[in-house]
Amino acid sequence: MPGTPFGVVHLDVPPVMSGLAIGSLVTGIASILVSLLVFCFGVAGPDYGGAWAAGAFTVLGALAGVGAIVAWLFARRQIRRPAPPPAVRFTGGGLAVAGLSCGAVGLLLSVVGLGIALVVQIT
Repeated sequence: MPGTPFGVVHLDVPPVMSGLAIGSLVTGIASILVSLLVFCFGVAGPDYGGAWAAGAFTVLGALAGVGAIVAWLFARRQIRRPAPPPAVRFTGGGLAVAGLSCGAVGLLLSVVGLGIALVVQIT
């Protein structure tokens, strides 16, 4: 403030990686890993539970894939929100997009694996 001994200071806060973006990537990778279990139980056939076990893991893989997509939506909103100078800015847009793609692929692979499990069970 001119004419007074006081001044205004804006501290430079470094950007922080978004936890939602990291969570989106982690759940997307988990969705892909669970979809591999769906394929394994589906191909193993009736000896190890077959379609029942594949169906249970499909639900888990689908929930993880949807969770990754929802976390991507929230992370994108958090990263794009404008922040005034003293507030914390978030980064991690690339991680969020990677989580989105991994979640979508895991969701798709889980459904395809369940289809293969049902075909193997019927034949």
